Amino acid sequence: MDRVWSVSTESHFDLRDLLARRGGERYDLQRRYLNPQLPRMLHAIGFDRIYTHAEGAYLYDDAGRDYLDMLAGFGVFALGRNHPVVRQAVHDALDAGLADLTQFDAPPLAGLLAEALLAHAPHLDRVYFGNSGTEAVEAALKFARFATGRKRIVYCKHAFHGLTAGSLSVNGEVDFRKGFGPLLPDVAIAMGDLAALEHQLRRGDVAGLLVEPIQGKGVAVAPPGFLAAAQQLLHSHGALLIADEVQCGMGRTGDFFAFQHENVEPDLVATAKALSGGYIPVGATLGREWIFAKVYSSMSRVLVHDSTFGSNAQAMAAGLATLHVMQTEGVVENARKMGELLQTGLADLVDRYELLHEVRGRGLMIGIEFGRPESWKRRTAWTGLRLARKGLFAQTIVHALFHRHRILTQVSGDHLEVIKLIPPLTIGEAEVDRFMNAFVDVMDEAHRGSALTWGFGKMLIQRSRRP
Repeated sequence: MDRVWSVSTESHFDLRDLLARRGGERYDLQRRYLNPQLPRMLHAIGFDRIYTHAEGAYLYDDAGRDYLDMLAGFGVFALGRNHPVVRQAVHDALDAGLADLTQFDAPPLAGLLAEALLAHAPHLDRVYFGNSGTEAVEAALKFARFATGRKRIVYCKHAFHGLTAGSLSVNGEVDFRKGFGPLLPDVAIAMGDLAALEHQLRRGDVAGLLVEPIQGKGVAVAPPGFLAAAQQLLHSHGALLIADEVQCGMGRTGDFFAFQHENVEPDLVATAKALSGGYIPVGATLGREWIFAKVYSSMSRVLVHDSTFGSNAQAMAAGLATLHVMQTEGVVENARKMGELLQTGLADLVDRYELLHEVRGRGLMIGIEFGRPESWKRRTAWTGLRLARKGLFAQTIVHALFHRHRILTQVSGDHLEVIKLIPPLTIGEAEVDRFMNAFVDVMDEAHRGSALTWGFGKMLIQRSRRP
């Protein structure tokens, strides 16, 4: 006889009712039980909104106002928010009542997602599934060390590869590393410095070079030819090329993987964020057959690297649906097209505004860098902000875009005068036009010396000093 579960009224849980009753407490709850600095920071910059729902490239607050999302959850929402195809796939996985995470099984959805993912990198053979980008990087670090028998990893200055202990060891941002040492014995080189890479390789103990083809911090694009030349050097010294595509992969740059712009074939690739479809966290480490064969060399090593929640059915279903949408809806091609439209429009403004220094990037991963103006009046105001804190002018532009035009962006890194745009890859010309019109308006105000920008910088300095 089949077992029938009865649900009593006492066990009923109403999530909608809970959110309706207590959702407005979000900032107080964060302050009391989670990270107390987060609500303080959001209040300081005036970003403490109450968002009620989201769809596509837009967020909506409790007053019904829309906000154009040019941040996409740091790249998670490549398909926009609440894509119906991915949502249905997750529902289907739940409704199927699968025997998930038995830990003594070979779940078919994991195999199918690995097959679909490897089709976009045919030189690679196997996939390990974890739960995040930092886990994908951790797996790559471990696999590279074990496969080569060497311990050191070379990485690039200003890189961001995650915040767990291993990936923090190859994080190029000093502020993230401070106070968490000692870390693993790795070394940083400047992006594009082949001589420094070769110097490290001559020591004979380097397992590989871990590199973002486009760094998230500052949106620094690898110099043309660097990745190919680095791979030749690495292989000649028995080391591996490891590509971190956690943010720049999955169509973001106008190719499926960013390394494909450079015609190289990395030995290991870490990806995540967009693979989730915006629903279930998932990370993936793709690699060559011989690397996986060394790591999982016998039945006694079957669980030598594993994760309890890796390959769970909901994450695999979301990943499969995401790849399906990318293929059938031309998402990568749209990223290339809209990226070119946006970058061209922004680049045309460089000569128009003396505060605008450079526009760079690929596809829909774009960096807008501001620089010291020539005119005396603007230079004085610029210098004043810089003396208070480097990167503060870029924050004033982010603030103005948000408060004047309801557009969400981010400064691309601490102490940088760079705004990063990583919108959903599904945006169209309407979103590009809205951003361009808003950016022109804000830059006009900045060059007129309006309090909309310069005044906010002074206010932010004052707020940040309050207890």
